[in-house]
Amino acid sequence: MDFTLEFERPVTELENQIRELKLAGSKPNIDISPEIAALQAKVDHMLEEIFLKLTPWQRTQLSRHPSRPHTLDFIENIITDFHEVHGDRRFSDDQSMVTGFGMIDGKKVAVIGIEKGRKTQEKIKRNFGMANPEGYRKAIRIMQLASQFQIPVVTFVDTPGAYPGIGAEERGQALAIAQNLEDMFTIKAPIISVVIGEGGSGGALGIAVADHVFMMEYSVYSVISPESCASILWSDPKMAETAANALQLSPNKALELKVIDGVIKEPAGGAHRYPERAMKKVKETILASLETLGKEDVDVLMQKRFEKFRQMGNSTITLDTSEIETKEET
Repeated sequence: MDFTLEFERPVTELENQIRELKLAGSKPNIDISPEIAALQAKVDHMLEEIFLKLTPWQRTQLSRHPSRPHTLDFIENIITDFHEVHGDRRFSDDQSMVTGFGMIDGKKVAVIGIEKGRKTQEKIKRNFGMANPEGYRKAIRIMQLASQFQIPVVTFVDTPGAYPGIGAEERGQALAIAQNLEDMFTIKAPIISVVIGEGGSGGALGIAVADHVFMMEYSVYSVISPESCASILWSDPKMAETAANALQLSPNKALELKVIDGVIKEPAGGAHRYPERAMKKVKETILASLETLGKEDVDVLMQKRFEKFRQMGNSTITLDTSEIETKEET
């Protein structure tokens, strides 16, 4: 892990000491295993303390960590016999939206995910994970094909938002997302969506109208990015941390508001530290979800999907008007 966030630095320094001790301990007649064990225990305790007190802004930084598993990592590690499908049959093939068919533990699935890229050239190729309208049209094309054969759909969400460029707007960006939102309610197959990093606005929702929506523990899912929110409210993107706190970006809040159906736990320190373990947990969650949804009649499934999104945001919090009335009277 080459990149370190500011709040991770104390842990990284200890881990560097452990690596140095292990190198020294490789020499004959030197046993420093007790010192290594003591430092490792300190690292574990420090990780637990830090990650129990993460702020919304720190969670946002974690969701964007360069070493965090991306869509292509999940496809490579949990999907077998994957065959990618290209193009929207209208304009072009959007490289930021990866679509295709494959198997997960012998079960056929349609796979759709937004890929950010890692190295500079790949990021440019993938447009930094911001899909164009042709990407959303490609995604719904694959879902409709899966619907014909009742093949379950699995989507991986990781985007700061849909691409807002002039070309994208000219080709109908808002319309493409709106049509996806409408058409996903008509897909006659189970749909499972996992927010693996950033879930930004309509760009995320365009592939996340699902029967089961999950968030990884250190992912974020929001109507707007903190930077964009800060630019609108204060005309200053440097106020992003303040905006993140106001947006309440934790998965637990999304679960409370019924925006998601579950939170997938990550290894101590986040998915970027132990990507294989994190991806295995996601795979287990998807398989369990496929098992549950596979028992539903397709018409019942579609009706439940519709009702689920109708109920989103309805919380049990009620306004206590007694205090307001009292103040008015006085």
